[in-house]
Amino acid sequence: MHNLGPMLPENPNTRVSTEPGPNHQDKLFGTVASDPTAWRVVNRVDAEHLARLREVQTAARTRAWAAGAGPDLSRELTIDLDATITLAHSEKENAAATWKKTFGFHPLMAYLDRPEISGGEALAGMLRKGNAGSNTAADHKTVLELALAALPEHARPRPGERDSPQVLIWTDSAGATHAFAKTLREAGCGFSLGFSVDAPVQEAVLALDEDAWVCAHNLDGADRDGTWVVEITGQLDLSNWPTGSRVIVRRERPHPGAQLRFTDSDGHRFTAFITDTTGGHLPALEVRHRSHARVEDRIRCGKNTGLRNMPGKSFAQNEVWLELCLTAADLISWSQAICFTDELARCEPATFRYRICAIAGRLVRSGRQRHLHLDQDWPWANDLATAFNRLRAAPWPA
Repeated sequence: MHNLGPMLPENPNTRVSTEPGPNHQDKLFGTVASDPTAWRVVNRVDAEHLARLREVQTAARTRAWAAGAGPDLSRELTIDLDATITLAHSEKENAAATWKKTFGFHPLMAYLDRPEISGGEALAGMLRKGNAGSNTAADHKTVLELALAALPEHARPRPGERDSPQVLIWTDSAGATHAFAKTLREAGCGFSLGFSVDAPVQEAVLALDEDAWVCAHNLDGADRDGTWVVEITGQLDLSNWPTGSRVIVRRERPHPGAQLRFTDSDGHRFTAFITDTTGGHLPALEVRHRSHARVEDRIRCGKNTGLRNMPGKSFAQNEVWLELCLTAADLISWSQAICFTDELARCEPATFRYRICAIAGRLVRSGRQRHLHLDQDWPWANDLATAFNRLRAAPWPA
């Protein structure tokens, strides 16, 4: 067994229940509220309480970042916005048929892209009806405001200031609307948005000479075989987009067996995005945009942390559940960033919960102190013991 040293003094008012409940480690974690009690608390949460909960999350993020869980603020921060489908298998308030011919909800999520953390940081989420539109600018604006407010104050963009933090917003083509792009410019954020390959884009691409295309790159910077990029900003009317917007098109040979679309030409597949980043090598800009498709992995990890379904009957209950899921994802991310290294700092939440959160332990009293003993046969027991020491040594703010 591993002795981790003194712990906090026992609470003399703690009542140990002998009845089985949702917490099967009462001796280690103490008693927890019953399911009915927890749901009564959820039922009491209103819009004002949700706003206060988000403020607490922002304060916790500020402290966690100061203790070593934060990203490198000298570099550009990227916030990824994307929607997903959560299925409902019973009649729930605002559950509806989705565009994927399923039934449930269509939440819009915002994650801070952290390649070093598999689960990412969940900044904000907006629960929406199942039939909510994919490219609704008002919803994207709401989630953007929540996401920026979730950042520590010193990390938020400050429009017009020279030393303002650089924040890039990424979305797929659902977020590429004039209204949302204008909102991003007003908020002081850069953008990289998926762009529809419509008729004007097709005409511009087909009119290009072959030597206009340059070879695309892989994530490691090496040339990507069978893939090219080109900028067609001068061939399009972008007067309704923010000044400095650029459209970049990617052409690639589909993998064997892939089904082409009617918009594809000469056996190539075309995708496009619009960005307001000035300068930069075209292949590098394309790699930056393409790499942020990992937001799909963030959402998948979120569904392993409670987002897979909405358990409440009412829409308000499920809004609270969504916020709690965001909190759970952040707690895991901060724990990995502060307390762990190597594989445990990068593994997905499901793996982290199994290896770390499921370790058997026992609290014992000795010499008027409490000691936590861990199962010495558990493969990751030493990692957890080391994590406690790293947690104590972290530079927590006063």
